[in-house]
Amino acid sequence: MIDRDGYRPNVGIILTNAEDQVFWARRCRCDGWQFPQGGIQREETVEQALFRELHEEVGLASGQVEIRGRTRGWLRYDLPRTYQRPHGARRFRGQKQVWFLLRLIGSDADVRLDLSTSPEFDAWRWVEYWSPIDAIVPFKREVYQMALTELAPLLGR
Repeated sequence: MIDRDGYRPNVGIILTNAEDQVFWARRCRCDGWQFPQGGIQREETVEQALFRELHEEVGLASGQVEIRGRTRGWLRYDLPRTYQRPHGARRFRGQKQVWFLLRLIGSDADVRLDLSTSPEFDAWRWVEYWSPIDAIVPFKREVYQMALTELAPLLGR
């Protein structure tokens, strides 16, 4: 599903622990680390997509997290041309995302990266809240900065 401007609707997930560290995961078959994220399917709300992606990629259910907040609107990033794939008649430019800030209320042992038949991640760790900005691939850096900045006031023990 691509909008008229060439962006695929997507949810981004910033999962925190009790110390306000963030969940940082390594993509399978490469050394790239990122936050969980995924596309919104037809007839699916952003909240439904959030919980589906959270379960598929991280193995967590809605009862194991608390929603702290979400971005007010869509945040967009363009994919470099080398990563773009054709999607029908519309040109695919990148992702438009609603970002959610979640707090894990379960335990670290609840995280399961192996529930999907095609796992997204093969490793994870907790990192300091702002460190992903310097570690993410350059084309996602501005979106990470915007999401983390907008959601930071919602942190707090």
